[in-house]
Amino acid sequence: MKKTFAEKSNYLVFLGTAALIVNAVFFLNSCNKKSEQVVDSKTNSEKTVPKPAKVISTKPEISDDPNKRYIYLTFDDGPNNGTENLLKIINKYQIPVTSFIVGKHAYDSKTQAKNLKELENHDLVELANHSYAHAENKYSEFYKNPEKVVHDFDRAKDSLKFKNKYARTPGRNIWRTSDIDNTDIKSSKIAADELQRAGYVLVGWDLEWKPDNKMKLKGSHQQMAKRVDSIFFNDLEKTSRHLVFLTHDQYLQDDDSVKELDLFIFGLQNSNRFEFRKISDYPKINDILK
Repeated sequence: MKKTFAEKSNYLVFLGTAALIVNAVFFLNSCNKKSEQVVDSKTNSEKTVPKPAKVISTKPEISDDPNKRYIYLTFDDGPNNGTENLLKIINKYQIPVTSFIVGKHAYDSKTQAKNLKELENHDLVELANHSYAHAENKYSEFYKNPEKVVHDFDRAKDSLKFKNKYARTPGRNIWRTSDIDNTDIKSSKIAADELQRAGYVLVGWDLEWKPDNKMKLKGSHQQMAKRVDSIFFNDLEKTSRHLVFLTHDQYLQDDDSVKELDLFIFGLQNSNRFEFRKISDYPKINDILK
């Protein structure tokens, strides 16, 4: 459900007064006892009645906290040059991420095979399917043959033994979930539909941090943080209050790019306005699997 104008205005106010709100909530919570005084109708005297505990789901729906925004950090094309730096950031901030793996990359070198094992064994990392051959980077030709597309994803699934059916199409921002059906380039629609029929849940993205012509992250962490706020304020996410963020392992090879991503995550994590999650926690994403 899209936000109303009033909700947008409230979010803008929240951006400028986050610290005050946090302090106010803390103060109110500290003053709010876990019991309340009521008058007994028979004795006409006060007695203490415990308040019922508030139950919060481990995977709360959007409406549970209107002041929270949920971010799904996703990284494509691993294992690749830069995966080791990604792992360092994950360990530093203890944040969950989803890594969309290219099957053949797992066999390209001993280092990549090692990096894949590290990703597989990391509790904070969720692996998902990004095809086997990445369309050999010939995207238009790849999607002309839907049967070949399904076979390529099945090959990655079988060779790497993925434990889920979450997938991302190479070179395309395509969604196929229980309530999102979106194809960026319409010539890829038939292939995407076939993947869905084969049981895959296709996950695109709301925001991508792209590279410059030297394959380094383009722009600063401050600019990217402003884009995050802009998307949330203007309700440009596929699902309101839930933003899927994309960048690629191979853009994390140089010190400057690693530093910018580090500062970007640091800023989000310390704002107290965002929560990081894996793709498996995205709203209704598992409905299609039932």
